[in-house]
Amino acid sequence: MVGREKEVAALERAAASSKSEFVAIYGRRRIGKTYLVRKTFGPRLLFSHAGVENIGMEGQLRAFRSSLRDAGAEPNGKIANWFDAFDALKELVRTSKATKKILFLDELPWMDTPKSNFVPALEFFWNGWASARDDVLLVVCGSATSWIVRHILKARGGLHNRVSEQLRLQQFTLCECERYASELGLEMSRLDLTEAYMALGGVAWYWSLLRPGISLAQNMDALFFDPDAKLGLEFSSLYASLFKHPDPYLRIVEALGGKGKGLAREELQKACGFQESGKLSRLIDDLEQCGFVRRYTPFGASKKGTLVQLLDSFTLFHFRFPKEVVKGNPTFWTSSFGKPANRIWAGLAFERICLSHVGQIRRALGIAGVASGICSWSVPGKDGRHGAQIDLVIDRDDRIVNLCEMKFCDGPYEVDSTEAERLRANREAFIRETGTRKAVHLTLVSPFGLKQGRHSGVFQSVVTLDDLFRI
Repeated sequence: MVGREKEVAALERAAASSKSEFVAIYGRRRIGKTYLVRKTFGPRLLFSHAGVENIGMEGQLRAFRSSLRDAGAEPNGKIANWFDAFDALKELVRTSKATKKILFLDELPWMDTPKSNFVPALEFFWNGWASARDDVLLVVCGSATSWIVRHILKARGGLHNRVSEQLRLQQFTLCECERYASELGLEMSRLDLTEAYMALGGVAWYWSLLRPGISLAQNMDALFFDPDAKLGLEFSSLYASLFKHPDPYLRIVEALGGKGKGLAREELQKACGFQESGKLSRLIDDLEQCGFVRRYTPFGASKKGTLVQLLDSFTLFHFRFPKEVVKGNPTFWTSSFGKPANRIWAGLAFERICLSHVGQIRRALGIAGVASGICSWSVPGKDGRHGAQIDLVIDRDDRIVNLCEMKFCDGPYEVDSTEAERLRANREAFIRETGTRKAVHLTLVSPFGLKQGRHSGVFQSVVTLDDLFRI
């Protein structure tokens, strides 16, 4: 299994514990939650059940009974409700001779149908019985991250503080995607891997759909633009699986989709037409938990100046190349390769990759052990002075600030006199407007580094793709 070493270790610790453990795993659709559990425990699973999408309580209970039979149990009498269902599960545990009884409940939110009393029954099972034993490992997970967070991780009722381990599955890094691509037999350069990451993010299942033996551009057409595109309906399914009412979330990400640096809370509330400020906060929290957006405070700003920025590569790709624009062109990506729209998207998408690989950038700069803040900074033009925007600022405790310029290109980045003047002006504006007393270094982050020339000295440090692909 590629990656997930920390998560596997956490699950194995729970399985080896001398007391009963309750583990909650959450993360976006297709991120590999079920695969992680099944791959880690395999035949050690005493009981495994997955909720069924879009069916009522009667259907859920029927499916649960079927899973009990698959595990070798024969429930006595009718399972009329979830309390009966968990009573039958208790009997399975009692008769098992396994040292640790590992129970896996997948897609938990789907089981919680209206008026089913699923959560109270789960509370009663854990609090009133399983937690009093020393041999039960209960693992629960679900794609509906907001449900898991509210009803399990931040529960106010009987499950409050009952979870002993919570595992949030993040997307693969570039390094992990490279390893996975190799396992899939995909012969891809690091530049191609990076471009694939710009559209697919680090979601392993999306990568599993790439076909060996054809170009990345051909793969992109097959995944997104062909009439039978494998990911043609994934965007709507993604948000519908994560959120019971996806429309307000889609309004937020759509509003952010065209804003590179993001929007302030008030701007976002106005753009989406939300009346309640509290509701917007909850929606942003949910999106942040899923890794779709990030909140950050620009350099020198107060908390009131916090911005919300779209971070998810897959979502950004959807809004940059919507179906209505490319409809009827099954080779859209192959034919648009290198054109302006593609280049603009690539620049934005590469910035998102850098923002999600800040740890690798810090290690490349040799400051992995130096405390530092990560933010952005911008200033509007005024009094005849040009405005400036820096999308990645690393504010270091060793009295240095790195202003990172992120440039995506297929060769060494070349700085001409105009660009060098712009970069120096940005640096001077940053020093002037922020009043910083730290040394300010310009840093280039670009796939193949910097082409040496008359103006290349404007950068004090350079980070390349090889740096971003490190663990």
